[in-house]
Amino acid sequence: MSKDRCPNIDNGKCIGDMACNDMCRQGVYKPELKCSGKPKVAFICVHNSCRSQMAEALGKKFASNVFESYSAGTVLKDHINPDAVRLMKQVHGIDMELTQYNKLIEDIPEPEVVIYMGCNVSCPNVSSQYTENWGLDDPSGKSDEVFLETIRMIEEKIHRLKEKLQ
Repeated sequence: MSKDRCPNIDNGKCIGDMACNDMCRQGVYKPELKCSGKPKVAFICVHNSCRSQMAEALGKKFASNVFESYSAGTVLKDHINPDAVRLMKQVHGIDMELTQYNKLIEDIPEPEVVIYMGCNVSCPNVSSQYTENWGLDDPSGKSDEVFLETIRMIEEKIHRLKEKLQ
């Protein structure tokens, strides 16, 4: 994102996507998207097995009236993380094994919005009109408390994104 696409932001602080997105979390910037119908939001991480799957499910639950949710990755695992499946069912009543599957980036429609979950490696380049990096650590292999906190953070970010795109 160039500085001129952030007219309401102090350009001295706006150095690109990440600075703008930090300010966007404060409600300063509302992206202007060109699309027919609801914008498509792609939640991207490397394996499309945990954080991005939870974001897709929560996007569908809380924001389907504002945007379409998809998740994808660059290298697939053969299943969605069982702890994510179990805890999403427990907390939100969503059975991701019934409603979702692992997808590569090329398997989803071209998105207007890309949300990187926090790759902690090299994030893939997916073209879009608007991008955020949520910087979430992968809870895989960690305690239920870490998973629950990640679910809570994703839910909070979904609500903020919904407000931003309305």
